[in-house]
Amino acid sequence: MTERSRNHPPDKADEGMAPVTRGIRGRCPRCGEGRLFSGYLKVADSCDVCGMSFHGHDTGDGPVVPILLIIGGIVVGLALALEVLYEPPVWVHLLLWIPIGTLLTLGAMVPLKGMAVGLQYKYRSTEEDARPGGV
Repeated sequence: MTERSRNHPPDKADEGMAPVTRGIRGRCPRCGEGRLFSGYLKVADSCDVCGMSFHGHDTGDGPVVPILLIIGGIVVGLALALEVLYEPPVWVHLLLWIPIGTLLTLGAMVPLKGMAVGLQYKYRSTEEDARPGGV
């Protein structure tokens, strides 16, 4: 049995979106019990419950672009609406939108990174089988 098949055994519980929703909750995409993250955004080495290795399941900066586009669009839209309706001074915008944008971004990073790891598990898309030169 290869390392890849040992990390991804076929399982009825993995059908549908279960691995993705487990990832969003920060849980192991296979068993749903173990912790997916060992730090704020650091993917753990393995599941402490089922032993699945998360080596090769790190998403890197993958979730950053959707977060910036979605949250940036929301914040800019609300800032423009505030400007058109009330015309506040610039310091009000700075005082209001920088913390809101920061908190929304920090709050969305963990679930979206977990979702990306869950998608990698569901579709067996990891970096484990990569060879030098991308072959």
